[in-house]
Amino acid sequence: MEISAKVATYYDEEHPFRQGIGQLRELALKTGLGETYKWNFPTYTLDNKNVLAVCKFKNHFGIWFFKGVFLSDPKNVLENAQKGKTQAMRHWKFKSNDGIDGGAVMAYMLEAIENQKKGMKIVPKKKTVSKVSLPSLLGIALDKDPSLQKAFERLSPYKQKEYAEYISEAKQEKTKASRLGRILPMIIEGVGLNDKYR
Repeated sequence: MEISAKVATYYDEEHPFRQGIGQLRELALKTGLGETYKWNFPTYTLDNKNVLAVCKFKNHFGIWFFKGVFLSDPKNVLENAQKGKTQAMRHWKFKSNDGIDGGAVMAYMLEAIENQKKGMKIVPKKKTVSKVSLPSLLGIALDKDPSLQKAFERLSPYKQKEYAEYISEAKQEKTKASRLGRILPMIIEGVGLNDKYR
C-alpha cells in the first residue's frame, strides 16, 4: 500500500476520535508541511525532517512534536512522550473531539516549524565508558610486552572488557593461564574474543 493510501486509511477508518484527528490533519496541512506515513502514523515533515505526527489511541488522540522540548508551551499542555526514553519528543493529548483550540494548535505547529528551520536539536549524550578492570595475569602480560599493550589499547573498550572477563571468570589458575595463552595472539591480531560469532 502506498503512503497516500495508508494516510487515507488512517484518517477514514471508524474511530471514536476520527473527527478530532481530521481537524488536526487540516491544521497540519495548512502549515505547508509535507505529509507522509511513518511508524504507523501520519507524519508531517519539513525538508524530509520530522516535525510532528497526528496520533490516535484508545483513550486519547493528539500531536507528537518531534522536537517539542524546544516549544515555549504557553498553555502548559505538553508531556514527555515516554519519560526516561525520549529526550526531545513532546505529546499534546486530547480526550474529546471538541477539545481542540485550532488557533493554539496552529501556533504550536508554526513554532515547531520555526524551530526546525533554525536547526534546533538535542545532541545525544555520549555514554561514558568505564575503565576496564584487568585481571592481574592479563595486566602482567601487557606490562611485559609493549607491542601487546599497544594492540590491547587499540581494541574497543567492549572488546577489552570481553578479554578481561574471559580471564577473570576462570576459577582455577591453570585455566586462567590456558585462556591467556589462547587470547594473546588474538589481541595482537586486533580481533575481539567473539568476533567470529558476530
